[in-house]
Amino acid sequence: MSLPPQPSHNEMRKKMSNQTTLTEFLLLGFSDVRELQILHFVMFLVIYLVGLMGNLLIITAVVLDHHLHTPMYFFLLNLSILDFGSISVTIPKSMVNSLINTRVISYPGCVTQVFLFLLFVTTDLALLTIMAYDRYVAICQPLHYERVMNRRACVQMAASAWITGIVYSALHTGNTFRLPFCHEINHFFCDFTPVIKLSCSDTRPIELVTLVLASIFTLPPFLLTLISYVCIIITILRIPSTTGRQKAFSTCSSHLIVVTIFYGTLNIVYLSPKTPTLRDLNKVFSVFYTVLTPLVNPIIYSLRNKNVKEALAHVRSECVALTRDQRIHANF
Repeated sequence: MSLPPQPSHNEMRKKMSNQTTLTEFLLLGFSDVRELQILHFVMFLVIYLVGLMGNLLIITAVVLDHHLHTPMYFFLLNLSILDFGSISVTIPKSMVNSLINTRVISYPGCVTQVFLFLLFVTTDLALLTIMAYDRYVAICQPLHYERVMNRRACVQMAASAWITGIVYSALHTGNTFRLPFCHEINHFFCDFTPVIKLSCSDTRPIELVTLVLASIFTLPPFLLTLISYVCIIITILRIPSTTGRQKAFSTCSSHLIVVTIFYGTLNIVYLSPKTPTLRDLNKVFSVFYTVLTPLVNPIIYSLRNKNVKEALAHVRSECVALTRDQRIHANF
């Protein structure tokens, strides 16, 4: 008498996932070694506090100083809000898990993390494109700048960036969490790619949809950003003054470095082959666009800027004067 055929491993996983309701995931993080977990916590804490402080300074300066109420600083304000949100979505949970030596993240928490992270990253890509276009108009068509980059146009462009992020994030998150899942996520936060790999079902249709959506939402911003900077560089080369060229190239090159790191690491993580060897390497690359980019954006785009430094000094002097007046009134 022959035995009935045994179900395959994948079939067993799918059956188990259908029989149980998943309420949490396990984030594997970077290491199981306790000393390395503490090191991870300390490093991420320092990066988080510096990034938080830098972006909050930019937000405060642009909001309070009317001299910075211009298109360029309006977009920088939006970029700082995005960076503030991006690091706040990914880093704190990872730090807490390392500190108390746990791996757990709730199912709703993971869904929220995926949605917000995709929202901030996609909006960031669109906003970097808008900022590149803003610099293109300012440098290549300075006589038309005020007409092209008027208040209404700036608000519409910023709103379109946020709407693009919301739509893209909603589509991805909705498609992803319709799938049945297993338990462990080989990452330090709920990123889209490792979450997809948890599914106990065939993910090829979702991956194909992801590739199409990623091409639609990321390729045009990348090409427009690239074209804008190429036009800017051509215009800079025509500047007769050597000092002017060097100053413009210094600013432009730093912007290009940030954009290249952001797009480059995103493409490596999301488009590279998903082999076991590259999985841990992708986890390291993801630190660049989740942690380091929000940290360096305030420095590259704002804190080196003379106008921002003057605005921050003005805000600081006003705060000191206000504190002094309050102390005087308290004494009376």
